[in-house]
Amino acid sequence: MRFQVLDIIPHQRNPLTGEMVSTADRLEQVIETARRAEELGYDAFAVGERHAGEFISSSPTTVLAAIAASTSRIRLQSGVTVLSVLDPVRVAEDYATIDQLSRGRLELTIGKGNEVLQYPLFGLDLADQWDLLAEKYALLRRLWDEEDVTWSGRFRSALSEPTTTTPRPFAGTPRVWHGSATSLASAELAGRWGDPLFTANAIQPRENYRVLIEHYVRSYDEAGHDPRHRYIGSGSGAGGVFIADTTAEAKRRFGPVYEALTAGRNVPGNNSPFRDIDHAVSHGPALVGSPEDVARKILDYHVAYGHDLQSVSLPTTLPFAEQLEVLERFATEVIPLVRHAAPTTLWGPEDPFGARTEGVAPISTAPTTPGSAVHGAHPSAPTSSDHRAEPVPAGWRTP
Repeated sequence: MRFQVLDIIPHQRNPLTGEMVSTADRLEQVIETARRAEELGYDAFAVGERHAGEFISSSPTTVLAAIAASTSRIRLQSGVTVLSVLDPVRVAEDYATIDQLSRGRLELTIGKGNEVLQYPLFGLDLADQWDLLAEKYALLRRLWDEEDVTWSGRFRSALSEPTTTTPRPFAGTPRVWHGSATSLASAELAGRWGDPLFTANAIQPRENYRVLIEHYVRSYDEAGHDPRHRYIGSGSGAGGVFIADTTAEAKRRFGPVYEALTAGRNVPGNNSPFRDIDHAVSHGPALVGSPEDVARKILDYHVAYGHDLQSVSLPTTLPFAEQLEVLERFATEVIPLVRHAAPTTLWGPEDPFGARTEGVAPISTAPTTPGSAVHGAHPSAPTSSDHRAEPVPAGWRTP
C-alpha cells in the first residue's frame, strides 16, 4: 500500500483552548508538513480545495507550487480539484505548470466538491454539478491529450480557433483520480474513463462507500479497461489521525478534541453519525489508536475496499509539534506493518505512470521492518487488481 498526507487546510480554533494560528503560519505549516512527509518516506502529499467555510485552500495551485519548490521526491496531488466550478483551460494551464515545476510528480484528483455554497459563489446552479463535472473533465482531458483543440459545449464559450494550452504537461497527461463520497456519478465517470477512484471514507459507514467502489469496479470493467490499472484510494475519517502508545491513551488525549469539533460541525446532510470517539474508533473510519490497532483497522478496510493508496490527515487544531509527532509515528510505526501486509504495484515499475517522474526512485514493496506483521490482521488482503507490466497504448484512457 502507498500513503498520502492530505491537507484541505482547515483554519479553526482548537475547540478546547480557543487557540488558532495566523493564516500565514497555517500556510507555512502546510509546506513544512510536506517537507517532513517527504523526509519520512510518505509517497504523496495532497492539497484540497474549498471556497467556503473554515478553510484557506481556495488557491491550491499556489500551495502546491510552493511545495513543488520545497521538495524533490514526494508526489503531489490535489484532493480534490473542484473542477465543476473551474475553467478547464485554466486548470490545464495551472496544473501543467505545477507538473513542470515538480518534474512530473503531479497527479490530479477531480470532483464536484463537498461544499454547496461554492456554486452560487461562481454563478453556477447546484443542480448542474454532475453535468458540469463530466463536461469539464472531457475538455480538460482533450486539452492535455491533444494540441490544436476546437471544442463546444453547454457550460462555457466554444474554442472556435485551434487551441493549445501551455505549458504542456511534463511527460504526457498526468494521472487523474476521481473523488467519490456520496453519489454513483463520480464512480461512474471514473469507471467510464478508466481512471482510478479515490473514496472519501470520511463520515459515513463503510458500507456506503463500498457500494460506490463496487459500482466503480463494474463500470470500469464494463467499459473494457485493463483491470491491472484499476487503482483505488481511501480517506481516513474526519478529524485527523492520532497515534499513541495505546488506543485507550489515544482516545483519552484526542477524544475531547474530536468530539468538540464534531459537535460544532452542523452541515445538513453532511454530518458524521460517529459523534463520540468510542463510536468513531469502533465503527467509523477514524484512525485513532495504537500503531498496531490503526494498522489493523486500515487492513480491515482494505479487505472491504481493496485500496492501494491510504490517505491520512493530521489533527490541525493541535499544536504543530504534536502534529509532526503524529506524522512521524504513523510513518515509522504504522506504515511498515501495512506495507508488509498489503503490497501494490501503484507507482512501482509495473504502473504505467510509475516512471513518469524524473528523479523519483521506484518504490519497493518490501516491508520497512523485516518480519513485521499485525496480529489478527489480514495478511492476504486483496489488492484492487491483478497488476502486471504493460506499455501504455495510445488513447487507453479515452472512454
